[in-house]
Amino acid sequence: MKIGILGAGSIGATLARKLSGAGHDVKVANSRGPETISSDIVASGARPVEASHAVTDIDVLITSMPLSRMPEVKSLIVGLPANTVIIDTSNYYPLRDGRVEALEAGKVESVWITEQLGRPVAKAWNAITAGSFEAYGREDGDPARIAIPVAADRDRDKAVAMALVEDTGFDAVDAGSLADSWRQQPGAPSYCTDFTRQQLPGALAAADKVRLPQRRDIALAAITERFPDYSEVTADYLVRLHRAIYS
Repeated sequence: MKIGILGAGSIGATLARKLSGAGHDVKVANSRGPETISSDIVASGARPVEASHAVTDIDVLITSMPLSRMPEVKSLIVGLPANTVIIDTSNYYPLRDGRVEALEAGKVESVWITEQLGRPVAKAWNAITAGSFEAYGREDGDPARIAIPVAADRDRDKAVAMALVEDTGFDAVDAGSLADSWRQQPGAPSYCTDFTRQQLPGALAAADKVRLPQRRDIALAAITERFPDYSEVTADYLVRLHRAIYS
């Protein structure tokens, strides 16, 4: 498939490498220009481009940037054909994104994203740490393969997103509609807990929407208190912490 990726941070970069390695034609853009794209992304076969080029002649657009920047994408995608699949990986963290009143009032993050873009999206790759995503992809059928929840309203969006999740080395689990996707937001038992295909449905079902913000903030406070330098946080630590707080 022809895939454009907006964002070359930890998740976006890994997506570019994994999807290129799986045989897809991948273009990737960031906010600083193609010359700043990491050489390992280029070595994987992905092409660094300007953002305006990342959204042209593609089957799938993946947005992998802070949620606060998502409203900027609308002007970029005006010309995208209606059947282009858009997959969003973002999460809401008020400390980083600023306070969004609609989300504070309980609006589902992915529903808010569709309102900002004026387009339907699928939600995927938001509920895995960057470290686990980079290191723990496994072959199909491996009993230790980690599962990733995928939510969408349109059947084709969901099917494409689930197929691409599988291509990155993880089991895709149908997490329902975008209205249901709060079950994979920060603070939920399914969020960055590295469960398998057998375990993940139970974690999705166990989510309590009212408690998500408090649990998210408790986990973030614990991380920042122990690790003033966030780059020192390991994926295994995050998974253990999230399992303890979010379950």
